[in-house]
Amino acid sequence: MAVKIRFTRIGKKHAPVYRIVAVDSRKKRDGEYLENLGTYNPLTKTIVQWHEERIQHWVSVGAIVTDSVKRLQKIKNKQAAPAVVVDNAVAPKAKVAKKAAPAQDSK
Repeated sequence: MAVKIRFTRIGKKHAPVYRIVAVDSRKKRDGEYLENLGTYNPLTKTIVQWHEERIQHWVSVGAIVTDSVKRLQKIKNKQAAPAVVVDNAVAPKAKVAKKAAPAQDSK
């Protein structure tokens, strides 16, 4: 059995929402799936649900990820990147505090 990680469509007419599922590649697009791995809303371009550990499990046992899900993984990885802390942002606050301190001593 060849397993693929792909989209299945849910939602109403003209308002699609896609589930990311692990499914036998011979099944229909909206047919029975093995496991729900997440949800994506293309209208708002938001990933509603994402089960990274389960996706990695299916890939480790030989599941093939489709191109559209790979593209979504790249978007998710960019969103999850840690923010860079800039030291210069802290320095101006310290300068303001030092200027305020001498004014209190002169009173």
